[in-house]
Amino acid sequence: MRKTIIAFALVLAAFSLPAFAQTPEETPQLPLDKILEADASHNLNVAWQYFKAKKAYQAVLMRTDETMAAHPTFTKIDEVLYLAGMSSYYLSIGKGKQRINLDLLPEEDRERYTPERLLGAAKAYLTQLVEEHPESKYKDEAEEALGKIKKVKD
Repeated sequence: MRKTIIAFALVLAAFSLPAFAQTPEETPQLPLDKILEADASHNLNVAWQYFKAKKAYQAVLMRTDETMAAHPTFTKIDEVLYLAGMSSYYLSIGKGKQRINLDLLPEEDRERYTPERLLGAAKAYLTQLVEEHPESKYKDEAEEALGKIKKVKD
């Protein structure tokens, strides 16, 4: 028993030596931008699945809102703006598999999901896409949708 205690003490002492301790400089860490970029990419992929396969536009808005808030400098922010704008537009005209029943929403969400507010959000997202990302492959579709929004608002 005494030998076991001594052996344990020696092992403990050996691993607690400063030579074995990692300093903060040696601790491998990913840069924050890479972590945010990976998270934003994941949210974008999930948002595309909701958008294309499920036509769940309210779920798309939740993903895009999260991405825009957490990582506004995301390299694919034009796609995020496109999805947010088109999802807002589709919800405002009653498209998709998710129907918004304002009576069932919490009080704080009711104003956000009114057709007028959704249409305004769609216009804002798509306008930002067109103005800030003129090289985006979604620009033409965004401009077409903005034309439709203008007709609905008039």
